[in-house]
Amino acid sequence: MAFLREQDRQYLIQKFSAELENPVVLLFFKKSLGCEYCEDEENLLKELASLSDKIELVVKNVITEKAEAEKYGVYDAPVLVILQKKEDGTLTDFGMRYFGIPAGYEFSALIESVILASTGRSGLPPEIEEQIKEIDKDVKIYVFVTPTCPYCPRAVLTSHRFAVANPNIKGYMIEALEFPEWANQYHVHAVPKIVINDVIEFEGAYPEPFFAEKIREAAALTK
Repeated sequence: MAFLREQDRQYLIQKFSAELENPVVLLFFKKSLGCEYCEDEENLLKELASLSDKIELVVKNVITEKAEAEKYGVYDAPVLVILQKKEDGTLTDFGMRYFGIPAGYEFSALIESVILASTGRSGLPPEIEEQIKEIDKDVKIYVFVTPTCPYCPRAVLTSHRFAVANPNIKGYMIEALEFPEWANQYHVHAVPKIVINDVIEFEGAYPEPFFAEKIREAAALTK
């Protein structure tokens, strides 16, 4: 079963042709048992990769290829890591992760994240990017979402822009329904919910200046 309509395929083919620069690797971690959406996500990513010769899908098993998964901070499935591939074959990890299938509204964020990885440019306003580049501590941004949340993709993409701007920052989309233990741990009752380094949290898709200030606050509070 195809996930994308033909008109969507044609639109994405043109968009990728115009906007992709460096090749991108979609590194997808799955498991054979206990993963309701692994097969669907793999098929979705196969369709996506077929739309451009600059998109490569690599599929790994989080159980049997444990060392490779742990290298990217992956301990469950489904998880997608988006990497930039240089001409010499080396991979650049900007810290962009999708924990759970990026379906529904989240698919739009996935497309933009692929382009972010390809260009390596955050697209943030210069003054915001300069503030973010000054952060010298490790920062993890968890963005809890559901597929039916229209505001969630903006929050996810903002976290990924910050991740591209500073290698110390990682942006994780976490699909709350697929990872309920994680959602319960962080008391997710509404989405998008953002948690930064376990010290700052808020709900809503706020503008970049607000988000940046919260990242700086979290970095200041992190030992």
